[in-house]
Amino acid sequence: MSSGKKMWSAALLATAVLAVTAACGSGSGGGGESADGKVKLRFSYWGSDARQKLTEEAIKKFEAKNPTIDVEGEFSDWASYYETLSTKVAGNDAPDVITLEIRGLREYADRGTLADLASKVNTADFDAKVLSTGAIDGKQFAIPTGVNAFSLMVNPSLVESSGAKLPDDTKWTWDEYAALAAKITEGSDGKVTGTQLSWNPAYLQIYAAQKGEPFYEGNKLGLSPQTIKDWWAIMQNMIKTKGSPDAAKSSEVGATSIDQSLLGTNTGAMGMWWSNQLGAASKASGQQLDLLRMPKLEGATTGGMFLQPAMFYSASSKSERSAEATKFIDFMVNDPEAGQIILSDRGLPASSKVLAAVKDKLPEADVKTLEFIDEVRSELADPPPAPPKGASAMEDILTRYSEEVMFGRMTPDDAAQKFITEANASIAG
Repeated sequence: MSSGKKMWSAALLATAVLAVTAACGSGSGGGGESADGKVKLRFSYWGSDARQKLTEEAIKKFEAKNPTIDVEGEFSDWASYYETLSTKVAGNDAPDVITLEIRGLREYADRGTLADLASKVNTADFDAKVLSTGAIDGKQFAIPTGVNAFSLMVNPSLVESSGAKLPDDTKWTWDEYAALAAKITEGSDGKVTGTQLSWNPAYLQIYAAQKGEPFYEGNKLGLSPQTIKDWWAIMQNMIKTKGSPDAAKSSEVGATSIDQSLLGTNTGAMGMWWSNQLGAASKASGQQLDLLRMPKLEGATTGGMFLQPAMFYSASSKSERSAEATKFIDFMVNDPEAGQIILSDRGLPASSKVLAAVKDKLPEADVKTLEFIDEVRSELADPPPAPPKGASAMEDILTRYSEEVMFGRMTPDDAAQKFITEANASIAG
């Protein structure tokens, strides 16, 4: 779920071509029948080597149950996924089944790339609010794979070895978070840094909600310049008190995957990621990690955290194999055997039936994720709808201006105004 900085800009360069070619031709390129006469189904997705291995195992299970269908996985890393997908769609060569995340959903749906899956995939065991995140203008363009929440991860042993104490996360504040991070760094003689900075838009969305502001308001930002500046001030204070690395190191580690993060390499005690990444972080660090609620502003009436689908499955509207595509999507989200292979790799299963089937088979880190989500569920805001078209560039834009402020190359006042202007231009429609 963390994105590379170059990915979206490259993907957006393809949208002009995409818009022109989306209406040209018919049917996905390639595909048809394989050499043995089976229907060939193409499925695009991103992730780690571990995800690829799990997915290929699930594909083999599907093929065993559907011997006339041959599924070809089109796998890539996260950084290149959308650039590759945009090129394929623009060339009228879209995969039959497409994995998307919520920021890219409207872009592809609005261009007629995706098929309406209403009544074609069984969603009886899905939470209606979670399911609705895959719907745009009354059409169900995407089916959630699973759910997660943007949270704070912590390595308790590194906190304790520094002489600090874990907080009561039901009531801790941003000031207490900053003080804890600084104490960890100091108590470990700088060998462990308190926390790693994050410029994920979900973090700003949570902070803004604590101030009563929405991230999006129609096709523009709902954020005030002051909220953005106050958010940056938290990070500037972290750098000043050495609770986080300096701007250069923060930029460097912010561009890496979670297994190369400070938390993943045991050189940092805390950090912010999506809850379904706890397993990957735990595996990388080799230590037990926990999830905590995000800190709050003093006097805030809401914590601002929200439930969100980890990703979606969608189908190409141009596919000549739509029946097979929906059958495969249905298998991936509803079949307990698929669930027992994938477990929580794509978020805690969105289907309550599948979640019940895999609950006892989850690794320890995923059990913690499930327990955490259950604990905070009543505090979480409803899943937000798909953001405006152009929101796919938001993380790149936000990261650029955040780094300008952290490096001292722009004042917070100037950066906040320019961020809002550029972001609004991106999502204006």
